[in-house]
Amino acid sequence: MSGLKINAVCMTFDLPDGSAVEALKNINLELKKGELMSVLGPSGCGKSTLLNILAGFLAPTSGHVILSHDDAPDTEVLGPGHERGMVFQQGALFEWMSVRENIGFGPRMKGTDEAIINTKVDELLEIVGLHAFGEKMIYELSGGMQQRVALARCLANDPDVILMDEPLGALDALTREKMQSLVLDIWKKTGKTIILITHSVEEALLLGERLLVMAPRPGRIHKEYQLPFAELGARADLREVKKHPDFAIKREEILGMIWDMEEEIMGRKEA
Repeated sequence: MSGLKINAVCMTFDLPDGSAVEALKNINLELKKGELMSVLGPSGCGKSTLLNILAGFLAPTSGHVILSHDDAPDTEVLGPGHERGMVFQQGALFEWMSVRENIGFGPRMKGTDEAIINTKVDELLEIVGLHAFGEKMIYELSGGMQQRVALARCLANDPDVILMDEPLGALDALTREKMQSLVLDIWKKTGKTIILITHSVEEALLLGERLLVMAPRPGRIHKEYQLPFAELGARADLREVKKHPDFAIKREEILGMIWDMEEEIMGRKEA
C-alpha cells in the first residue's frame, strides 16, 4: 500500500495572450496509506488541477509528488501509473462492452489469466451491488449503475490510491446518497487511500476523514479539518450521521467560508 507526499507543488498555465494563471501555489500535504480525504472549494481553486497532477496527467511547474511505499523506496510521480486509479464524473466506460468486460479490461490488458479475471470480476460485481447485471451493456444502465461499474473497474486494477473527480456530481439525490455509502463501504473493506473532489459541502463532510478547503487565486490550502463523520457513516445510516450536532455546525462554517471566497472573487466583498 502507498501514501502520498505533496511537496511545494505549484502550477502555472501560460495563456495564448502571453499572460499566465497561477493555478496552484505551494501545496504541501501528506496523505497516509488508508486515509480518506475530501477536497472542497469554489470553482477555480485548483481542485481538479491538483488531482490531475496526483494522477500524473499533468506535470507541476515546480515541486514534487512522492508515492511512499511500505516495502519499497519512495518514488516520484512522473506520469500515470498502476498504483493510482482514477474515477471521473462521467465514468468514461466502453459503451460497446458489457459490464463484465469493462471491469475486467485492465487486468486483461496486463495479461492476467482469464480464470483469475473472472473470479475478480465476480467479487467486484458483488461489492458494488451489480452481481445480476454483469452481462448488461453499459447503455442499458442508469447513471448510478454506470458509476458503480466505473468504481469496480478502478478497483479491478488494485490501485493503492483512488482519485475521484466529482464522481457523484451528475447523480440524483437518492442515488448519490447510496453511492456515498458505497464509497465508505469500499474504503473500510479495502483499506485504499482515497482522495475525492466535490462541490458539495455535505458530501465533503460525509466522505472526508480529512477535509481540505481550498482557496482560489492562486489555488492553495485554506483550512484542513479532521472529522469523525466518515467513520460514523461507515457504520450507520448517513441520514443519522447528518443529525450529529457537530455536522450542522461544520457545514455552516464551511459554507460561510466558501461564500466569502465567492464574494471576493466577484469583487463584492469589501477589502
